[in-house]
Amino acid sequence: MIRRFAVLVPALLVLTACATPAPPQLGADGRPLPQIYRISEADTAAVQFRMLDGVNALRQARGVAPLSFSAELNAAAATHSRDMAVQNRPWHFGSDGSSPIDRVRRVGYRGTLLGENISETFETELETLAAWSAEKRTRDVLIDPQARQIGVAWFQEPNGKLWWTLITGT
Repeated sequence: MIRRFAVLVPALLVLTACATPAPPQLGADGRPLPQIYRISEADTAAVQFRMLDGVNALRQARGVAPLSFSAELNAAAATHSRDMAVQNRPWHFGSDGSSPIDRVRRVGYRGTLLGENISETFETELETLAAWSAEKRTRDVLIDPQARQIGVAWFQEPNGKLWWTLITGT
């Protein structure tokens, strides 16, 4: 019995040492290097709902009605996110010269476009939402009391860069 114990304890210590995660790699500034935030297709609904919940929490804090998803606005946002990546620049116009109004019409949205927030980043949806919340112009899109619907989408490049688009409408 003692012999088994003497063999098992060192073996467990070796296995425990193997299971210990490696310390994070540090950059020249001594801070941990960022990890690439990857979004898989299986994560799509969860990411969209985290963004929706975050926006609705902001709206609730301001006493504004919550938003619901619009399939058409999601489609317009997805198209624009991919197009920004193709153009390699974050801006509100498509490579074909289309405006946000043009894009929501193309997908058959019958409401009125109220606003569009965009971002080029390596950050998560909640970090992106926090950045939009910190600026008056983009925060106003999020908490517009006239808004009733939202579309959220992104395009992720192989290097991890994310192109986010959020659209609100009536």
